[in-house]
Formats: sequence, structure tokens, C-alpha cells
Amino acid sequence: MTREHDGTQEAPHEPLTAWYPDEARRRAWLRGIFDRTAPDYDAIERAMAFGSGKWYRNRALRSAGLVKGMRVLDVGMGTGLVTKEAVAITGDASLVTGVDPSPGMVGEAHLPMGVETRIGTAENLPCESAAYDFLSMGFALRHVSDLTRAFDEYFRVLAPGGRLCVLEITRPSSAAGIALLKFYMRGVVPVIARVVGKKQESVELMRYYWDTIEACVPPQTVLAAIERAGFVDVRREVELGIFSAYCAVKPA
Repeated sequence: MTREHDGTQEAPHEPLTAWYPDEARRRAWLRGIFDRTAPDYDAIERAMAFGSGKWYRNRALRSAGLVKGMRVLDVGMGTGLVTKEAVAITGDASLVTGVDPSPGMVGEAHLPMGVETRIGTAENLPCESAAYDFLSMGFALRHVSDLTRAFDEYFRVLAPGGRLCVLEITRPSSAAGIALLKFYMRGVVPVIARVVGKKQESVELMRYYWDTIEACVPPQTVLAAIERAGFVDVRREVELGIFSAYCAVKPA
């Protein structure tokens, strides 16, 4: 059982008022920009990750315990980049469900036949309790409004013994690392978006990405929120100092 939510909101970062006026209007602003830039998203991702994203997502899911035959829920699926890797590992598209608040992003997801998609948010998943063996989230945790409610929902929809894998970009621990990542994300990636994308707002979205990374709560806060939801074996695996995989298990 999860603890009852006490009504206190634990956002992953403070409102970024340079982009939207207040937290109340953040969700509508974010959904709008994702809807409008969805056609550019995959091309930008491939270019900024130098084609390594598919390999990393597949390895991270396997490391977190995803195996053939598991029922998977991919939250914040976007254009389905993690969803596709889940299908490849489970071996059955009908076992995989994707959820995202942006109809535009879901509409750009060219998924294997059999994958079910639903419109919904991490804080209020349109899913039955204890229905999945594995829950993934790829680089979308910074976009939720409430970490506590999101992880409570993840706990609810996972079956006993179910596994959690949340992928995210996190700030490096050193000042030099932060400066280097900021230069790449705030300087280089928007140029990539301008070159390979077709929409001016795609450039703005990439700049916004860095702002959310810079403002996001530290990994210790995320780990604590996962533990409070009731998960055990909570851990964080880190690649290159910036790619974090938060993994955990729902007690059997």
C-alpha cells in the first residue's frame, strides 16, 4: 500500500517563469509546445545523441530487470523511443502500453502494431492498479508537476514484484561538468534543432530542456521520493556523470 498523499506538492523544479507565467499554466504551455514540435523530435534526438540513444535505452531497460514476457507501461512515452525498446525486449507488442499527455507526440510515434497508447499524465495514470510488471519513463521526470504523486501512481499500477526504471539527465557533480553540459545543451543542441528541425519552436524547446535540467532537484531528492512511495532496492545508475537510471522494485 502507498501512503496517502497529504496534498503537499513536490515539483521537480521551481516554476520557470521565463517560459510560462506560473505553475498553474505550466502544463498547458508544455503540452502545447510538445504538440507543435513533435514532428521534429526524433530527428533532433538522433542528432544530439549521435545515434547512441537506442543502444542506451535498451541497455538501461535490461539492466533494470526488463525481460521477455513482462507487461510494460511506458510513461511520458513521447514519440515512443523507449516504448520501441520495451517491445524489442518483451517480444510482444501487445504487452506494452504507452502513456503521454501530448496527443501530438503520441501521433508521431511509429510503433509496432499491437502497442496500446493512452493520453494521460504521470500524476493520474489512466491505468488499472497492479496491471504491469515493469514501468519505464524516459527523460520526462523533469516535466511532471508532483514527484510524490507520480511515484505513488507508479507504485499503484505495478504488480507486486514489479520493477521501475526512470531515465533522466542530471546535472554533473563538478562545476566544470555543469559548464560543459550547459554549453552543449544551451548552445550546441539548439543549433542542431535549427538545422535538422523544421519548426522554430523546436529550438526553444531544446533551450527549455537545459533550464529544466539546471533547475531540477538533486538525485537524492528523487531517490527519497521513490522510497517514500513504498519501493525497495532503490538505486541510481549513472553513465558519463549525467545519464541517470533510477531503478526500484515494488515489494512482492
